[in-house]
Amino acid sequence: MRIQFSPPDITELEINEVIDTLKSGWITTGPKTKQFEKEIASYCNTSKSVTMNSATACMEMTLRLLGIGEGDEVITSAYTYTATASVIHHVGAKIILVDCGKDSFHLDYDAIADAITEKTKAIIPVDIAGVMCDYDRIFEAVNSKKSLFKPSNELQSKIGRIAVIADAAHSFGASFKCKLSGEMADFTCFSFHAVKNLTTAEGGAVTWVDIPGVDNEEIYKQFMLLTLHGQSKDALAKTKLGAWEYDIVIPAYKCNMTDIVASLGLSQIQRYPESLKRRKQIIERYNKALNQVGINVLQHYTDEYKSSGHLYLTRFSEQDETFRNSVIEKMAEEGIATNVHYKPLPMHTAYKDLGFEMKDFPNAFDMYRNEITLPLHTLLTDEEVDYVTNKLLKILKEKHLIGV
Repeated sequence: MRIQFSPPDITELEINEVIDTLKSGWITTGPKTKQFEKEIASYCNTSKSVTMNSATACMEMTLRLLGIGEGDEVITSAYTYTATASVIHHVGAKIILVDCGKDSFHLDYDAIADAITEKTKAIIPVDIAGVMCDYDRIFEAVNSKKSLFKPSNELQSKIGRIAVIADAAHSFGASFKCKLSGEMADFTCFSFHAVKNLTTAEGGAVTWVDIPGVDNEEIYKQFMLLTLHGQSKDALAKTKLGAWEYDIVIPAYKCNMTDIVASLGLSQIQRYPESLKRRKQIIERYNKALNQVGINVLQHYTDEYKSSGHLYLTRFSEQDETFRNSVIEKMAEEGIATNVHYKPLPMHTAYKDLGFEMKDFPNAFDMYRNEITLPLHTLLTDEEVDYVTNKLLKILKEKHLIGV
């Protein structure tokens, strides 16, 4: 067998929707993008959403909306992909990394308050593999240092504390204590990249909770300016007869979504409940095979939270990188693509050059050194899931990690 890691699940529904867009004569940001934004907001129980060309853009534009820049600090996790931290650098703020909790893929909640200073303007928690962070504990830490907060623009003043911006690239459709991803953090940024549960090939969206004294329509308009050169009218508005005139309000950025990719999103969101159901079935099948031999797996479903089932993370306790990498190679020989999520940021050259050292983040390294991510996608059959687990168990027996 050949088991791909995370191919896109595209059906005739998506294909026909894209064809309809191509035939419509409108392929850039237009009616389908606006409709997709409405569908996302409705799904997440929020008033509005804004789509962009990536989750990275969503996070960066949110930082810019909040007026965060040079002289400010933003806290995030050492255990994440570079996009979470690079956007902080892009706006000129200082990256403050926090270690993972012990035996946890999420940031150390007990370390958040200690990382907050008078310069801290935001925290970007990272939802891993589809499992949301404990936002109650994050807000508790943020509120405990509320007296230190010094707002530098009106929106910050209205929030009245450090802003919580969720990196929810993995968690569209997840929930924590009966609240969906998208309706817990102040701002929530989703990814619709090709490997994500719901894909538009490239793309992302940001939602936000209602902020007392702030008009949601005004936030939406500010995002529109930021994502389209600061232009006072988008292309759709300019098509109205005699309505060519526009202004450039600010020298902004270009990261809008197009109707072609929004077409994919409109189709995918229709099918999403069934996709989440299938992902849960696959996870439960993996769990049944692997829990009985003592392999550590990330728990996706508890009484407190429900995952979007994005990634299946496993760990081989007390093993190191050499052991982990040898298992990955053996799995590849069996035709099974696996991955690692994540190589902590301080291990990368860019973050070493910024002064970060891996020795300062021991828990993150401990989670990384023996982690392997197994294939998890809606095109997997039960037979293929069993093939993956059977081959993994065979390899681990040969390496004497589990009994024969």
